[in-house]
Amino acid sequence: MDTFGDRTSDDEGRLQSHAQTIRDVVEQGVLADQVGIDFIGIGEHHTDDFPLSAADVVLAAIAARTARIHVGSAVTVLSSDDPVRVFQRYSTLNAISGGRAEVILGRGSSIDSFPLFGYDLADYEGLFEEKTNLFAELLKGGPVTWNGKTRAPLSDQDVVPHTESEPFPVWIGVGGSPQSVIRAAGYGFSLMLAIIGGSPARFAPFAQLFHQALEQFGQDPRPVGVHSPGHVAATDEQAREEFWPHYLETIRRYSKIRGFAIPTRESFAYEVGPHGALYVGSPKTVAQKIATNMTTLGANRFDLKYGMPGLAQHAMLSNIELYGTKVIPLVRHLLA
Repeated sequence: MDTFGDRTSDDEGRLQSHAQTIRDVVEQGVLADQVGIDFIGIGEHHTDDFPLSAADVVLAAIAARTARIHVGSAVTVLSSDDPVRVFQRYSTLNAISGGRAEVILGRGSSIDSFPLFGYDLADYEGLFEEKTNLFAELLKGGPVTWNGKTRAPLSDQDVVPHTESEPFPVWIGVGGSPQSVIRAAGYGFSLMLAIIGGSPARFAPFAQLFHQALEQFGQDPRPVGVHSPGHVAATDEQAREEFWPHYLETIRRYSKIRGFAIPTRESFAYEVGPHGALYVGSPKTVAQKIATNMTTLGANRFDLKYGMPGLAQHAMLSNIELYGTKVIPLVRHLLA
């Protein structure tokens, strides 16, 4: 499961404080571990709706209270961060969690971090390419020598803390760019397809391109993951009625910035249907859709981006419990 730290509400629909939302996310992560979910990721955002700007701190809190679940970013906006600091933070998280840390790196479809940290959007591509290159060098272990344009060079620099054994898993989050797919393959990272609208089947060529590129670069096979929004409740009707008003309001709010089309009831019905990108429904409905699309895409992993700003904490927790106890076992049965 992935979350953006969507701001929760109380049972009367009043938005919780940022601090309470952060505490709620920790509780969500603890429950996810208890019900058998394999991974919880937190996407970096810097807005009033998504106040999880320091995901690694929250992940460390979850790691300290759990024993099995993997913890990681979903995504870390590497373009507006320092690769050395990202490596150090997640190496630290890996130590705290006993080797359960992962990182999903991205250029950032949500660009609020660029003006916040003084980066120019005109450098969007170049920043990510160069910083990914340095991050790949850091993962090799040992002293690092590196030179680029985005930060001071490193000359035989030891970067601590060292990982205990293998480097933690690294994914590249891709929203539809073939160049990003090839970049992930070139570095030998895994591929996470962010599918937030339209038919998931249209992303099948990206998975095929990724495997072909890995082979051409001489890299070992790597998994393909899928990240998509959704919400699970006892019935299809309950899931849709809980999710729809918060989904509509969130898309409406960000349409002015991101150019999203404002959804209608009809477009929403398509997206939650068998050919859309939203996994909203009963455990059976959601499980069947996950299994179908994982097969279509040749994917090895599915991350449900749960929650929407304004959903109550009890709805979030119910979603997590149903996902862990009902959806995941059924998906595994269907795929087997």
